[in-house]
Amino acid sequence: MVGQGWQRIGPDPAIAAWADAARQAALATLATTAEPWRCGGTWFVGVDALPNGPDGRINGTPFPWGALPLSPEPLHKAQLSVIRPGYPQPSPEETSAAFAFRRDRDAAHLDGLLPIGPEKRRMVKEPHAWILGLPLNDTQASPLTVWEGSHEILRTALLKALEPLPPETWGDIDITEAYQQARRDIFATCRRIELAAKPGEATLLHRLTLHGVAAWKPGDSAPPEGRMIAYLRPQLATIHQWLTAP
Repeated sequence: MVGQGWQRIGPDPAIAAWADAARQAALATLATTAEPWRCGGTWFVGVDALPNGPDGRINGTPFPWGALPLSPEPLHKAQLSVIRPGYPQPSPEETSAAFAFRRDRDAAHLDGLLPIGPEKRRMVKEPHAWILGLPLNDTQASPLTVWEGSHEILRTALLKALEPLPPETWGDIDITEAYQQARRDIFATCRRIELAAKPGEATLLHRLTLHGVAAWKPGDSAPPEGRMIAYLRPQLATIHQWLTAP
């Protein structure tokens, strides 16, 4: 993964078993949730929507640590990201510019940065250790997208913005300009990759990799529930570690 910022893993039977158990839990969640769908009814965000335990086990099926190049650690409840045909659609919660960026640039973003305040200034609030995507059904529609090598561009840009300041203050520093300029540089210099994957496979991203979701293309198809992927992003102790660790 080092160098390109992403890695495809599998297929592996342990990953497939977990994905099957998670799919059943996901279908139950979708059937009972009151959470609204975004982007004109085409995206279920599903933060903390899956009922896995801290060890990753879901409905008795163990998490496939042995199939992953990761050390076991406590996990949060997985995100359940579901995309329906037509994604994305305009919606009241997005400006026309934000919708165009979602449609044309996959809503490319760096996990861990949150929009703070009425002007939605970007600050590092959730320094993740890694990003793991586990497909729950078989479709090539609206895949995860990544910009290869973008993690090092973002690391350099954000360290330049934050290093002159005490590390204990980094989570309260507005890094919007540094982040947006780095993103422009990435679009100009990094290769965009579509990472469609099947149940039994996994995609592991470096925590600083710029990534997004491709729009649903004409001719794309998926099971009736839509394209489903579970995501896990355990947090690190400090922002300094987030920016400086390999």
